[in-house]
Amino acid sequence: MHKLTALVIAALLLAAVPAPMVLAQPYTRGAAQSAELDRLFAQLTAATDEPAARAIAVQIWTIWTQPDDPVIAARVAQIMSAGGLSGPASQLPLIDALIEDFPDYAEGWNLRATAQFLNGAYEESLADIEQTLLREPRHFGAMAGRALILHTQGKREEALEAMKEALKIHPFLPERALFPELVPPPIRS
Repeated sequence: MHKLTALVIAALLLAAVPAPMVLAQPYTRGAAQSAELDRLFAQLTAATDEPAARAIAVQIWTIWTQPDDPVIAARVAQIMSAGGLSGPASQLPLIDALIEDFPDYAEGWNLRATAQFLNGAYEESLADIEQTLLREPRHFGAMAGRALILHTQGKREEALEAMKEALKIHPFLPERALFPELVPPPIRS
């Protein structure tokens, strides 16, 4: 009888102990993906036409959203699925958890910036864009997002400067159309 009582007490004590907290884990992109990104960014910056730039940008986005860490890749896929089912509000808890667990993963911050933007939380989105750019200074999507938010807020000159910075990385961003002075004139034959 004493053994049973001792087991019950031990089980109750163990149940009362809080679960260990998951500590943030560092994320470092693998050497192969880093080298591939460097190569793609060099090509993107030098792109001479929109179709070529678009194809290169798609490859960059693929690396950003499908990292070589299988745990992060699975969580990003889950976030993307959640967004398709019920929109950005359902993604936020998943994105928050991703950022908490992998704060060095730039695309986690960009995912949250995008969800915040779609929810109309522009200041929160801008803060997440800054975090994205600290981790990936070439993130043309975050730069374009910043330009869009500033433009929406009526801060046209700041938006224009933000878009100019983004165009240094991706010279054919479609968002440039918001600024007529940045749209190249049609080529005349």
